[in-house]
Amino acid sequence: MTTKIIGSALPNMPWQPRPQGCSDVVWRHDANPIINWNPIPCAARIYNSAVVPFEGAFIGVFRADYKNGRPHLHVGRSADALNWEIEHERIQWRDEQGNCAQPTYAYDPRVVKIEDTYYITWCTDNHGATLGMGMTKDFKTFVRLEDACVPFNRNGVLFPRKINGEFILLNRPSDSGHTPFGDIFLSHSKEMVYWGKHRHVMGKGGTGWWQGTKIGAGPIPIETNEGWLMIYHGVSGTCNGFVYSMGAALLDINEPWKVLYRTRDYILTPEKEYETTGFVPNVAFPCATLHDAETGRIAIYYGAADTYVAVAYTQVDELVAYMKANSEVF
Repeated sequence: MTTKIIGSALPNMPWQPRPQGCSDVVWRHDANPIINWNPIPCAARIYNSAVVPFEGAFIGVFRADYKNGRPHLHVGRSADALNWEIEHERIQWRDEQGNCAQPTYAYDPRVVKIEDTYYITWCTDNHGATLGMGMTKDFKTFVRLEDACVPFNRNGVLFPRKINGEFILLNRPSDSGHTPFGDIFLSHSKEMVYWGKHRHVMGKGGTGWWQGTKIGAGPIPIETNEGWLMIYHGVSGTCNGFVYSMGAALLDINEPWKVLYRTRDYILTPEKEYETTGFVPNVAFPCATLHDAETGRIAIYYGAADTYVAVAYTQVDELVAYMKANSEVF
């Protein structure tokens, strides 16, 4: 069976064919990084950010690490999804009653369109790290919703549609620090307020040491005719600290806590200078994809070395075929 993306055509998404002589299932954009040091006056670094198609072009919510060390979320716009204009002012959040609801910090956002609304998830503070949630329709007015979880939790990723009438949220329970452990879970909600029916999706480890310390959901899952394609990050602990790499899994379309396939080997690991050298070395952290249902092309947006935004490419049929041929044994 040839794997096909369920969704819309996106002919203007970024794309580069696999370089000659490259046999990797995922390959890098040849002009990485697309966002460099000191991209706007208030921020030293922008990385681990999320982009979506919007009104014929592209828009995103970007993690901006300020020069005082705190991260906040900014809107960015682009005609080609490669050259970005980042707003200099952070997103102004209001609650559903119109009151100021600014988070004390906000980082690692994901953005998904569900029906006619764009939902944003991010890591925020509520007596410890937890999952902030908000929504917008125009990327001008932003409404903050209730936090999804009690501390400690990170890597909140919504599915792009309801499943069996419920919103589904991937998440990774953690601790108060840099989490030397972690599995992927998912939770259900009927109204995006009360979350329950928690299910374990995947555990760290397996036969791959590259994901032996912890794992976490990355971009919004991509619906295909064979299941949900989930690109995730896996972390290994080394004598010189953590290393963040990328993997992929295929989840059951109706019961997405059931894993059909999972890559035994990483699909991308820090190798280039902009991935191995920066504020936090050896990080490739995927947060978003753009994909074209017509061609099966996928562009993966990832944070590199907690400093840069970079892009990589793959084809959905090739990635799923690779996953099946090199699947983790359950």
